[in-house]
Amino acid sequence: MPAFARLLLVALLALAAPAHADSDGERARQALERGEIRPLDAVLAAARTAVPGDVIAVDLKRDDGRWLYKLRILGSDGRRRDVKIDAGSLKILDEDDDDD
Repeated sequence: MPAFARLLLVALLALAAPAHADSDGERARQALERGEIRPLDAVLAAARTAVPGDVIAVDLKRDDGRWLYKLRILGSDGRRRDVKIDAGSLKILDEDDDDD
């Protein structure tokens, strides 16, 4: 996805996000500044290496004391796949074929 399109998507999502998303975004920003999570571009690169395709959704959550990215990727074959990535190490934790 071109940088301009990505920036536009982020801006639109920010406008549509519920009020509690501000605190979630702030927690994520602080985690990035502390080095607990990796930048989104590094996460996207790791995900595309594991599962080639277009990232169509990204979610960042804290689970059992660690940050996890969950990405939905649309492959060139039209199949959707969910990929969980450790936000600190970029280790692929799980990969599910969403179309099964």
